[in-house]
Amino acid sequence: MGTGLNPSYFIGLSAALFAIGAFGAISKKNAIAVLISIELMLSAVNINLVAINKFLTPEAFIGQIFAIFVITVAAAEVGLGLAIVIAIFRNRHSVNLDDFDLMKW
Repeated sequence: MGTGLNPSYFIGLSAALFAIGAFGAISKKNAIAVLISIELMLSAVNINLVAINKFLTPEAFIGQIFAIFVITVAAAEVGLGLAIVIAIFRNRHSVNLDDFDLMKW
């Protein structure tokens, strides 16, 4: 007997998480909140990859392998992003994205 789950539940959850993350990345002024929103979007992608793999090709692990790569890239992105934010905070004493105008002439 099946569990009654179909891919549309997981795709719906993934789409909702991605939409929340995209809204947060666009609307937030705090650099840390933007990084958290990007991580939420990457988690939504991972849910989508694993769910599609489970329902389309359950004998292969392609979706899980891609999810591991996404997790690896997300970890590198967090490390690099936080390092940049900390370096800018030491100079500007703010993590507000409006204050990040270092490249302006």
